[in-house]
Amino acid sequence: MAPLDRVRDRLTAHPLALDAGIAAAVLVCMVAGSLVDPRGEHGVNWALRRPELLSLVLMALGAAALVLRRRAPRTVLAVTGTVSLVECVTGDPRAPVAMSAVVALFTVAAATDRPTTWRLGLSTMTVLTGAAMLGGPEPWYAQENLAIFAWTGMAAAGGDAVRSRRAFVRAIRERAERAERTREEEARRRVVEERLRIARDLHDVVAHHIALVNVQAGVAAHVMDKRPDQAKEALAHVREAGRSALNELRATVGLLRQSDDPEAPTEPAPGLDRLDDLVGTFRSAGLHVEVARADGGTALPAAVDLAAFRIVQEALTNVQKHAGGRARAEVSVVRVGPNLEVTVLDDGAGADDVPHVGGGGHGLLGMRERVTAVRGTLTTGPRYGGGFRVHAILPVKTDTSTRRTSTCTRAPGDAA
Repeated sequence: MAPLDRVRDRLTAHPLALDAGIAAAVLVCMVAGSLVDPRGEHGVNWALRRPELLSLVLMALGAAALVLRRRAPRTVLAVTGTVSLVECVTGDPRAPVAMSAVVALFTVAAATDRPTTWRLGLSTMTVLTGAAMLGGPEPWYAQENLAIFAWTGMAAAGGDAVRSRRAFVRAIRERAERAERTREEEARRRVVEERLRIARDLHDVVAHHIALVNVQAGVAAHVMDKRPDQAKEALAHVREAGRSALNELRATVGLLRQSDDPEAPTEPAPGLDRLDDLVGTFRSAGLHVEVARADGGTALPAAVDLAAFRIVQEALTNVQKHAGGRARAEVSVVRVGPNLEVTVLDDGAGADDVPHVGGGGHGLLGMRERVTAVRGTLTTGPRYGGGFRVHAILPVKTDTSTRRTSTCTRAPGDAA
């Protein structure tokens, strides 16, 4: 910190001492000015003269009042204006008592608003100048009278300028603080969004593969004694599902690595180009799935492509968990105008064979969040006659200026 800054901070920390110093300096200046004879034989006479006792008392009163100029600026202006008015009428030659009123007026202008400055400034200027011109010993056009007019006007203008500058600096600081808070809030919001996105990916990966592992492990346990070959095949599917889960978990968790980490994953996020592989994993688990695509190989934005893939994955996982292996599922991916419609249906044929699992999952909630993130809509709910329906409309070209609402009906017993 520079020496001047340290001095300023110390003075700011003790305003009363600072005002006392200013009052003492003003008193010295007034006393020094009272020793000069402005009407000498050849102009201003710098020879010492003896001021009147009343003038000394008035100067002392005016300077003493300036000690409290910050605490009661208007009262101090009234006191200094009064002693200056008395000096203007009685002083001969006049002592510069008005200097205390000038300082007090400057303080009022710097501490109040502009209308108050205009009102009190004009009042002080008119009263002191009028009293000096009409009641003083000098002619009305004397230089001392005009000096009172000029100094009071400059005090009001200078104080108003200081107040304006302080307000300007304060506004700049407030805007900077608001901008800093906005940046911090934006950073926190992005962190939360990233955490939710990674949580959704982890949920989709784990829910999908664990559901397959659970089904295949149940099959292996059921046929272990009578059909060991089929049990081995089921265990092979368990091993493959576990390997796939580990690979996807590694890719997802690897996003948390630093950008300069050589082990950070570089594989792109899954999309509809891997739809056949995804459906194949469910078919190998015994779920009958039919796929119909009419998207014409549309090139999708990465976020839309990933959302469509995860919606199919989560919907089929829910079919596997809640409708059972005897259920039949249909997946359709269709390009309709500017949108891509993804639909997953099941007939719920095996729902009675699946034990009821308590609610509280996040599968449908995760799908809704994904669809909302790309400005799409999601509709889910039971089908007439049994089964469940998941229907998502995803814009091929996302428009950030259009925010669509999404509706989501949670299926009873959804634990995904």
